[in-house]
Amino acid sequence: MLDLLWTTKQIFGALLIFTSIFDALKYSIQARKVVHIGSAQAMSRNFINWALGNDIIKFFYGVVILDFYIILSSILALCCMMHLWIVVYMYYPYRMRGCPNFKRPNVFIYFINSVLPNSIRKRL
Repeated sequence: MLDLLWTTKQIFGALLIFTSIFDALKYSIQARKVVHIGSAQAMSRNFINWALGNDIIKFFYGVVILDFYIILSSILALCCMMHLWIVVYMYYPYRMRGCPNFKRPNVFIYFINSVLPNSIRKRL
């Protein structure tokens, strides 16, 4: 009975890793589309922040219960999400983009701005 339980855990762990590859691929495809278009205007920064938060919590949960499959799946997603977050930061349609002395805002200010609702936040 114990062998059956261990084998079932291995099978579902492998399926979790396999589906996590597609989840990570989804974020890589979005990053490539933003680079191809040249603007992150249609990209939801709030969506990326919530997805990052979810996978950070999933990673720490995997560390607490020492589950290799959960840790690996969250690391795969986190790597691709961080790449997407950086691409959106680079291609975000800032208000002063194109001006001769254009400078991107600080990453911390950008993050705080992306968390705030549209009615409160200042346009970057």
